[in-house]
Amino acid sequence: MHRIKTYIYQQNDWPDFIWNSENLLPLLGKVRSLQGKLIGSMQSLGFELQSEANLETLTLDVVKSTEIEGEILNPEQVRSSLARRLGMDISGLVYSERNVDGIVDMMLDAIKNYKQPMTLDRLKNWHYAMFPTGRSGAYKIRVGNLRDDLTGPMQVVSGAMGKEKVHFQAPAANLLPDELEKFLKWFNNEKTLDPVIKSGIAHLWFITLHPFEDGNGRMTRALTDMLLTRSDDISQRYYSMSSQIRLEHKEYYNILEKVQKGSLDITDWLHWFLNCLYRSIKASNLLLGKVLFKHKFWIKYADEIKNDRQKKVLNMLMDDFKGKLNTSKWAKINKCSTDTALRDIQDLVEKGILEKEPGGGRSTSYKVRKLTRLRTTL
Repeated sequence: MHRIKTYIYQQNDWPDFIWNSENLLPLLGKVRSLQGKLIGSMQSLGFELQSEANLETLTLDVVKSTEIEGEILNPEQVRSSLARRLGMDISGLVYSERNVDGIVDMMLDAIKNYKQPMTLDRLKNWHYAMFPTGRSGAYKIRVGNLRDDLTGPMQVVSGAMGKEKVHFQAPAANLLPDELEKFLKWFNNEKTLDPVIKSGIAHLWFITLHPFEDGNGRMTRALTDMLLTRSDDISQRYYSMSSQIRLEHKEYYNILEKVQKGSLDITDWLHWFLNCLYRSIKASNLLLGKVLFKHKFWIKYADEIKNDRQKKVLNMLMDDFKGKLNTSKWAKINKCSTDTALRDIQDLVEKGILEKEPGGGRSTSYKVRKLTRLRTTL
């Protein structure tokens, strides 16, 4: 009796993927051209701005990669953890928790050591780093070990607890040692493929295997970033694939489900992957524009703003400040009195740096005044 071949890894020629190169070549050319323009524009800005852009991109990448899995990290903790590990001397660093440091360590290992071979031990070390307490939430997991499926088959799902949607079922645990050996041999030895195409294949292949009990999505995206870093051939990131996948997560899961239940022809997957990557590079305009804006701002106002409380809040306003800024929020951020907060704000208003938001009401709010955000153009 023949087994029904429900999933892609059950096909006879697995994992010999095929794709239509002619279909993908124009899109790959667009992606490669945009990568080159972005790297070229960043290299013209100098080391300080490059480092700041790298920090902002990595912060976004770590936060959004984790958010895809339904876990929300504190962006300030992520940024602080990254800055410390990158040796950046910036103000306002906060304490970062062990799980934040762990995923930061994994991401930096993938990017800074992008030329190093990937091994099973390295993957296991990533897993240890992500789950330093040996638990995923309230549940104890097999940290640093491949899954055993004792509680049932591994299924890839999305959605809130109780409303999960099963997209596909991963290969049985007893197949994993051989399957990972094939994957790692290909990952380390395949030299003929364009690194961008290779990153798309690696993403699909590893997410299909889902070799660990938890954290597979984040590890998949770290491996993807590792190969994209090889394609850029610099150990800095100026665009975030994870951020774009987060924006397009419904389409992401839909295409994964489709390809998992299809043939070994992965043209549709690679087409979606390249388009998503293209959009992620385009979106870097906004993030890099913010870096350039802050740079211009502090060049203009460095001599006028000496107060550390003011510097802290202004930097927050130029990042992703949530809600309206008023005196009570200023006081809470800086752990100072509302009288001190009001004096700080009025000083900035008098200098033409802050202005009142329209509307007013019971609590006056403020915003940074009149500076047009600079943007890179790709």
